[in-house]
Amino acid sequence: MSIEVKQVVKLYGEQRALDNVSFNVQSGEVVGFLGPNGAGKSTLMKIITGFIPPTSGDVFVEGLDVIEHSLEVKKMIGYLPENNPLYLEMYVKEYLEYVGGIYQLKRIKERVQEMVELTGLAIEQHKKIGALSKGYRQRVGLAQALIHDPKVLILDEPTSGLDPNQIVEIRNLITSIAKEKTILLSTHIMQEVKAICNRIIIIKNGVIVANDSTDTIQQGLNDDTQVILVEYSAEPNVEDLLSIPGVFNAKIIKELHWVIEATADKDIRQDIFNFAVSKGIAVLSMQKKEKTLEEVFQEFTKK
Repeated sequence: MSIEVKQVVKLYGEQRALDNVSFNVQSGEVVGFLGPNGAGKSTLMKIITGFIPPTSGDVFVEGLDVIEHSLEVKKMIGYLPENNPLYLEMYVKEYLEYVGGIYQLKRIKERVQEMVELTGLAIEQHKKIGALSKGYRQRVGLAQALIHDPKVLILDEPTSGLDPNQIVEIRNLITSIAKEKTILLSTHIMQEVKAICNRIIIIKNGVIVANDSTDTIQQGLNDDTQVILVEYSAEPNVEDLLSIPGVFNAKIIKELHWVIEATADKDIRQDIFNFAVSKGIAVLSMQKKEKTLEEVFQEFTKK
């Protein structure tokens, strides 16, 4: 496996930022690391990348302990921190050549040009970094994280502060990179998680509260109640709707459009359709509503 976190604790004085955190990330996975501000996401990412040590516990990257084999691990990781520290007075290609030199790369100029093309920096490659928009600065940050062809990418809020068009561009870039990398991605943007990630890990107050595939986590929070959105050709009687076995709530949200809530012991949609037929009413549309990732996130982090 690419990343293995075992019972990691991090203390800042008396504050327990991480509390016995354990999880694995398999090779080739793209995992969304979610949590409210102050939950411990950035702290754990800094521990995985070797920037700070854990108070206790162990972290392994590609089987190597991040403390005992710090230099070897750093060679295998590409890291984009949340604040994306860059040398603003350096030119784009100058900066990337500087980073390539740190990694002692061969064919540095060729590799820099490859990164410029991959990250869409060609149009801005002759500018100083300080003259770039935030979106292009994020591209420079991704280019420096990728320049040494790492096996593992750690991305901390890679689209923070970007406009919608820039978010889509960076998301598409990460998706194209993900085909060959193991990625741990921290973000507050749920659309990114849905579009990019195979799995979600949610942390709250330094404790892992969820760790599963995106679909499984969503479905798991929908197993008590089913919510059906129905459009009828004519208005039904609410008392008649409540007489359908399993239905415990029915309300109109706009003309001919209803929300029906029922217990989840069986799919209620066939009964709703049969009810409409018995009343001589047509069902124009019917949809089972699933919780959004935003709602899932709120349920896990507000419990």
